[in-house]
Amino acid sequence: MTIKRLLLGALTILALFLVSASLVQSWNQPQIQSRLELYQTNLILHAAEWRGNGDQAAGVENARKTLIGDDAFETALKQYQETRESAQKSLETTQQQLELAQTAAIPPAPKPPAPENPPVKTAVQSPQQLQASIDRLDKLIDELDLRIGVLQAHKAQTEAALTTWTGIVERSSNRPNAQPFVTTAGVLRELWNSRILPDAEPQLQENLDGWFRYQALSRLYEVQERSNVLATLQAEEQEVAQQAAVKLAIIGGIPTIGFFVGVGLLIFLLAQRVVKGKESLLAQHGDLSWETPWDAETIWQVLIVGFFFVGQIVVPLSLGLLNSALDINPATLDVRSKAFYILASYILLASGGLLVIYLSVKPYLPLPESWFRFDWRGNWFLWGAGGYLVALPLVVAVSLINQRLWQGQGGSNPILPIALEGKDNVALAVFFLTASIGAPVFEELMFRGFLLPSLTRYVPVWGAIAASSLLFAIAHLNVSEVLPLATLGAVLGFIYTRSRNLLAPMLLHSLWNTGTLLSLFILGSGSK
Repeated sequence: MTIKRLLLGALTILALFLVSASLVQSWNQPQIQSRLELYQTNLILHAAEWRGNGDQAAGVENARKTLIGDDAFETALKQYQETRESAQKSLETTQQQLELAQTAAIPPAPKPPAPENPPVKTAVQSPQQLQASIDRLDKLIDELDLRIGVLQAHKAQTEAALTTWTGIVERSSNRPNAQPFVTTAGVLRELWNSRILPDAEPQLQENLDGWFRYQALSRLYEVQERSNVLATLQAEEQEVAQQAAVKLAIIGGIPTIGFFVGVGLLIFLLAQRVVKGKESLLAQHGDLSWETPWDAETIWQVLIVGFFFVGQIVVPLSLGLLNSALDINPATLDVRSKAFYILASYILLASGGLLVIYLSVKPYLPLPESWFRFDWRGNWFLWGAGGYLVALPLVVAVSLINQRLWQGQGGSNPILPIALEGKDNVALAVFFLTASIGAPVFEELMFRGFLLPSLTRYVPVWGAIAASSLLFAIAHLNVSEVLPLATLGAVLGFIYTRSRNLLAPMLLHSLWNTGTLLSLFILGSGSK
């Protein structure tokens, strides 16, 4: 065995350990989907207040019912309560894990590294990590209870609301970081008892948002008998409610149309496959492998060194050293700075990966014509756009099943929560550059441009599509995203093998990521 193979073997073991550790660590992390559902619920609550004026009232009522249903408030309350129950179960599980970790006969955990040098992910969480998870879950439960109480009060379940808010006060009074929730719960409890605490309005303004802030301030102004201020607030809420209805129509209507068009297109393609056989679009180039001049060792080298080694070791270590030298703590950066930091990290990852691909295939230049093909002519746009429409129903169906399996756990792409909560337009533009341009170019070159064709030397085209899509999904390092991303990866691979043009999967990938970012931006704006 050569030294090169020994090194590749060692790097493979290290890569497998790091990837496995990341997947295991994501096991107990919340999915972004759970948060997206609550953000959409918040938009629905705003839209439920939309009334219209004069002759518009009847039309507005019909439009509102079409968008949000008959009882949006009951649905929202149930959804918040289900999320709260899920968070409580996760809290109890994590507390049990912490108890086991503390009672186990193991040496004390070493002092954690400085914030600017983030530790390498490990499969077994330390007591410090478990305690941090407990603190996050405690905070989440307090936040959910604040909102559940407001929903209960709105539905005239006053006693239940008072009990919910009292629970926050009794449960969290001894936690210093929970004081904003405790104080706000006390303000709300007194307010629905028709009593007003000092600084009630600033507390509500600061610690509640969206529809919940509107409800609490409305109650405050009613108790204070400030009718003019209340009328101004209600007028502002009508504007917000109308905007929320438009946003719901965009994030619900457009994907729904795309979903049904995709289902129709999928049925058409399957029917054409049955009728025309090998002359159909689905069969085009279906059995045609690439002429691959290199062997499995080169494939192994590019995948392990060019993606996992660079992405999991070289880039994190380089950034860690740079952060230490410049005294930068990424966790304390604002949204705009985080966006640029993520973009810079991705550029390093992509540059390293593409350099490894180039150096690996350089001895075989010039490559056969079918390799890394970019052709601006032809029907690549139709393949990419059509692939996006077909991917919609397939990924949605798999995601629904996946959500049932993971029950809101399993982790998500770390960019998504930042994009969801960020209100900075420059940051959103940078996220777009990263996710809608950078990721499609690099990931399609890596997984469809190099890996998929290389595998056709050893397995049929369909097997190469399956293997490359699975590796594409695993590379995102979140266990709950493996099934949906593998499905998307399969569509990307299918589109590439049929079109033989990398522009087609790049377009599909860009459309998918752009749609996700736009949805996040619209949903996040509903919390203002």
